[in-house]
Amino acid sequence: MTSHNTFHKVVVLGGGYAGTLAANRLRTRDDVAVTLVNPRPEFVERIRLHQFAARTGDATINYRTLLGKGIELVVDSATRIDANTRTVRLASGRALEYDYVIYAVGSTGEPPASVPGAVEHAVSIAEFESARRLRARLDALPLDAPVTVVGGGLTGIETAAELVERGRAVTLVCGRALAPTFSASGRRYIATWLSRHGVSVLRPAAVSEVRQDAVVLADGGVRPSALTVWTAGFGVPDLAAASGLRTDALGRLLTDETLTSVDDDRIVAAGDAAAPSGQPLRMSGYAAGPLGARAADTVVSRIAGTEPAVIDLAFTGACVSLGRRAGIRQLARKDDTAVNLYIGGRMGAAIKEVTCRFVVAKRIRREADKPGSMSWPKGGPRPAGTVSPAETASSAGEVASP
Repeated sequence: MTSHNTFHKVVVLGGGYAGTLAANRLRTRDDVAVTLVNPRPEFVERIRLHQFAARTGDATINYRTLLGKGIELVVDSATRIDANTRTVRLASGRALEYDYVIYAVGSTGEPPASVPGAVEHAVSIAEFESARRLRARLDALPLDAPVTVVGGGLTGIETAAELVERGRAVTLVCGRALAPTFSASGRRYIATWLSRHGVSVLRPAAVSEVRQDAVVLADGGVRPSALTVWTAGFGVPDLAAASGLRTDALGRLLTDETLTSVDDDRIVAAGDAAAPSGQPLRMSGYAAGPLGARAADTVVSRIAGTEPAVIDLAFTGACVSLGRRAGIRQLARKDDTAVNLYIGGRMGAAIKEVTCRFVVAKRIRREADKPGSMSWPKGGPRPAGTVSPAETASSAGEVASP
């Protein structure tokens, strides 16, 4: 048995899909002490937050059912990574020593300060706390009160569909095409479903101001809105930049193709906050698991003194729910471009539900029981080879859902 004094201390920052899976997978070695830092005591299924807000499902899971034996959960938030002393500073004032850090802090989706009134009057659904505020606001509203969902991506579509199926009067404001990452036929299917169920879809349209009881559109139009839900665009926490590490324009940690920081080979990124070669994969639960697994494998390789493998992930499409009785599974090529083929209706809803359960049961929990067991589709296009810090420093990239 390995002596405790020879343990390699790995601190995983963020207990979402990528971080939780990475923490479990690190246990392929018995000489690694894993600490998972997360601001909440429960795991949040972000892909179910629209259900939580609409009271059609739950979105939290007890970490005791997800984390493998020996992983320490610290309920706190990281405020700085000090590479010189190899410590992570926490909001509580505590400091954690590390040999390696896995940076899996995820993404955020707060309303933008650039839109007047958005911060004061709009509600996000990107995180558990904001989804809980949205749920409380909905509970306080009459059923026929007008609700505006801003954003025509998958999060906006799922939110609008969930609410209209509950009897809400919903307007969906799309800046560009509805579900822009889907095929033309897939977009038509979604548009038809929304129209038949009473969602008023405005496109192309943009919100220039959010008021307490209305939204102002870029063309000057004013529409009543007792509640405005903001789903347009995602950001990331500023922890990397605050720690003096290089990031892309959005704030994602710049890494090479092994997910290792271009500034420090003891910091490895995973999930939405990673920008390998400055060309990040799209933000999604789909990519989070493989990125978490690859980050853990990179740390294990560095401990073993072997060369880490590069990230290799092929996308196969995306799922979106349309309320509880319909959905759509859009198929895609390995490079994440949609093909003109989808599965809709009840079968689409069933596939989406199986996908949501698969992420937790077959990925995270299986890694807890059998570390190193997860595999994923490979063959997606990435930049050739591993890039250097100089090659990576000036690049940036762009975003959807599993």
